[in-house]
Amino acid sequence: MVLGISYQKEVFVSEPRMDSSAGYNTSAAKARQKWRLLQDKVATSLVTVGGLSVIGAVLLIMFYLFYVVAPLFAPASMEEVGEYPVPAIEAGETLHISLEEKLAMGTRITDQGQIIYFDAKTGEVNQRTALTGGEATAWFPVSEYTNTHAFGFDNGTAQLVTLAYKTSYIDGVRQLAPKIEYPLGEDALEIDEDGGQISGIAAAVEEDEATLVGVVDGDIVLAYYTLEESFMTEGLEAELDDSSRFTPSVSPDYLLIDPVGEWLYVADKSGQVEVFRLYGAEAQLNELTQLTTNGEALTDLRFLRGGISLLAATANGEIHQWFPVRDQQNDYKLALVRSFEAEAGVAITALTTEHRRKGFATIDTDGSLGVFYTTSQRTLMQEKIAEDLVNFNIGPRSDAVLAETNDGKLKLIKLDNEHPEISISSIWGKVWYESYPEPAHIWQSSAANDDFEPKFSLTPLAFGTLKAAFYAMLLALPLAVAGAVYTAYFMAPSMRKVVKPVIEIMEALPTVILGFLAGLWLAPLMEDQLLAAFLVVPMVLLSILIFGFVWERAPEKVRLAIPEGWQPALLMPIIVIAGWAAFALDNPLENAFFAGNTAQWLTNVAGIDYDQRNALVVGFAMGFAVIPTIFSITEDAVFGVPKHLSNGSLALGATPWQTLVRVVLPTASPGMFSAVMIGTGRAVGETMIVLMATGNTPVMDFNIFEGMRTLSANIAVEMPESEVGSSHYRILFLAGLVLFIFTFMFNTIAELVRQRLRAKYSSL
Repeated sequence: MVLGISYQKEVFVSEPRMDSSAGYNTSAAKARQKWRLLQDKVATSLVTVGGLSVIGAVLLIMFYLFYVVAPLFAPASMEEVGEYPVPAIEAGETLHISLEEKLAMGTRITDQGQIIYFDAKTGEVNQRTALTGGEATAWFPVSEYTNTHAFGFDNGTAQLVTLAYKTSYIDGVRQLAPKIEYPLGEDALEIDEDGGQISGIAAAVEEDEATLVGVVDGDIVLAYYTLEESFMTEGLEAELDDSSRFTPSVSPDYLLIDPVGEWLYVADKSGQVEVFRLYGAEAQLNELTQLTTNGEALTDLRFLRGGISLLAATANGEIHQWFPVRDQQNDYKLALVRSFEAEAGVAITALTTEHRRKGFATIDTDGSLGVFYTTSQRTLMQEKIAEDLVNFNIGPRSDAVLAETNDGKLKLIKLDNEHPEISISSIWGKVWYESYPEPAHIWQSSAANDDFEPKFSLTPLAFGTLKAAFYAMLLALPLAVAGAVYTAYFMAPSMRKVVKPVIEIMEALPTVILGFLAGLWLAPLMEDQLLAAFLVVPMVLLSILIFGFVWERAPEKVRLAIPEGWQPALLMPIIVIAGWAAFALDNPLENAFFAGNTAQWLTNVAGIDYDQRNALVVGFAMGFAVIPTIFSITEDAVFGVPKHLSNGSLALGATPWQTLVRVVLPTASPGMFSAVMIGTGRAVGETMIVLMATGNTPVMDFNIFEGMRTLSANIAVEMPESEVGSSHYRILFLAGLVLFIFTFMFNTIAELVRQRLRAKYSSL
């Protein structure tokens, strides 16, 4: 009992006393506790705010990209801004109406040969002029871009007229003065020497030649003129060089000649067309074909901008696009490229094309206006604007339509159609571009020719991005992962302290320097020593295997002389010697098997295209840049595996390799997979190396000896020269959005797989 009581007392006495002398309830202790709690709350708040800020910044970036890209896919819209009586309606029926670039003035050409300039907003007549060549019996729009027209007269002559404006500024206010120019001289040119009435006319004008085509009594009359500078009139003087006359097999209801005077199209209302190849005044029949399908009637036939494609409008509301394509016999034949449907079963009464783009518009018997674009194959708008339309035209900037109704009114309609050339199919699908033999994925955003058809396919850029990343990872992945595993698991700690920082310092090298070296030094070196570039990897691997084999059979005294984990130091001279041997064998092997030049042999004998700056160069350069990222994260993941796991495995009798494969690697696999995906994301987003080490050619070919263009490099190259707000500008932002989605996908997949691997091996 005494012992029991004594023990209880001791226990009671040994408990801490919660009084002021113990220091647990003092004001200083409470203050310290409150300060710690405040620090915890502040740190938690800062971390939360930082994390939310990062998420918010990413979301804002994505929102802004969507904001810039969204207008690309918006449909066209219109708004009527004016209506007034047809100016000078007594001057005859309208053959053609047009608008000035800034919609300040319009022109109207009548069947009586009258040219009326009027205010585009009010219809007030500004100037009225009559043609000087005689009574106009035929008309042809030579160029909507320059507003040049050809007129045929009843006396067998023709005249070219350009409707222009003289611009001046008075007190900062823009003033327009109408003027008429005569590209081939003011005097009418003779087409038919017998003076027959011209019922159809077409013309093509080049720098020093012009071809005029007329229809006289159902015959085609060709007149070929040479052009010279006239010192008397300060213009061009046309001199008849040759002429000819023939009878086509179809009725010449429609007559078209391309802008360079090479192709002549004669079509009838049934849709049959004869295609002639022109050699001066000589016409050679090329083919006879049908422009319409299912026997419907042809209601209008026009050239698309550039004069390559034909647009054939039909009585059942369809529009077919045709252009010449080389066949297997190397002859040009018209090919049906694509078709559009305005309104099923409703006849199209007129068709007009945009002045500066590959779009067009139609009107039909219901008074509906349709707006279309050929490259993207988009129907942008189909809307009724009047009960009956008889004539119309699009403004030079495609931002307005001037339409004439059957009751003698003109309607001025504002048109919002900024980016018609973009569609999902034109971005990702194959598109049949003008002058191409077949549909293809093409990126070509600009050219010197005004008639250029923009090609905005992102497919070759996305393909190039993945191609560059694939070849970079093909080199970087085995080297980085294997090196990291060996460094973390087998290497001596003292040597690891040297190797790991050195490799991590490699990541600090600017990629622009790596790209510079790859483009100016590595690419020429690999072209000259291409065989050595392929020999160096197997020879290094073989030398390592041979060294390992020899080392295992070396005397024990020799092996024990090297501290455990320092054996890799012996490999350095072996690797250097193997690399030197690969380059030393290059010339003898090239001379023996590849005619002294492997690159030329690949092109000339094997039929494999070889570019100096190619995917192989990118693989070496970008692989070198990605290795430190993968190495560092993988090494940390392997080194971070708890030692008790590997020690326990070894204690149970497993060998070091068994422990590595069955314990260490599975445990480190989440981190290793993250390293691989982060490295892949780095390769996908790399800019400067692929910009400087490739030819920046947007081709879709997995050939390792050809270059590529990536999304990031394309943005870097073309963004500075793009017009803000243009389709080109927005499509580059779309490329950035695609790149953003790529990296987001890689990171998301990496995180999902990492979480599954962590859950799977968390029990180890």
